[in-house]
Amino acid sequence: MEHSKLTWQKSSFSGGGGEQCVEIAEGAGAVFLRESDDPDIITTLSRGNLGTLLRHVKAGALDHPAP
Repeated sequence: MEHSKLTWQKSSFSGGGGEQCVEIAEGAGAVFLRESDDPDIITTLSRGNLGTLLRHVKAGALDHPAP
């Protein structure tokens, strides 16, 4: 899928200037994620894998350990 044809949406939690936001788009049976400050790097996930990622993030499973 040509990524320039996707409709990207920024997080409603972006605030301010929006330079460091997560953006998401959907197309061709996949979900695409990117950071607004580096839009050429795009992660492609299935809807199921996105759900798994979000569950892990919400549970803190991907947090860095405290120093």
